[in-house]
Amino acid sequence: MEKPEMTKYIIRVYALIINKKGQILLSDEFVYGQNTTKFPGGGMEYGEGPLECIQREAMEEFGQEIEISSHFYTTHFYQRAFFFEDHQLISIYYRAHFKEPPRFRISVRPFDFPPGLNGGQSFRWVKISSLTEDRLTFPVDRYVLKLLKAAGDVII
Repeated sequence: MEKPEMTKYIIRVYALIINKKGQILLSDEFVYGQNTTKFPGGGMEYGEGPLECIQREAMEEFGQEIEISSHFYTTHFYQRAFFFEDHQLISIYYRAHFKEPPRFRISVRPFDFPPGLNGGQSFRWVKISSLTEDRLTFPVDRYVLKLLKAAGDVII
């Protein structure tokens, strides 16, 4: 397979937050004109490292800090960025938990925000054992779900 010429990278950092009920926190978002379901997190900015990125994203998305338990996974295969054809994606996942009980709204239904709201976001807990790959939008998230299920020790 011929690889495209590519000099641009996107680095995204995610938190795998699992509660004592075996549920993982998912983020439902409306971005670039479509609904996406993914793990909480976002893009690393120039001048910050992965841990700084995930802490910043936690404050932006949840309005509260998280504590990183351990590194879980970093992309080890080529992945074209989902929204940018001329970019390669590197994704980094950390196991994490809230320092305090969540103080933000957690929904019981997907996409619990007005339809078509650019930047709309809602969060929900989903039992890992019942979560299937097709419920996640991004290929690397799907791969990470397989790894989580294979690990078996999903409660942090």
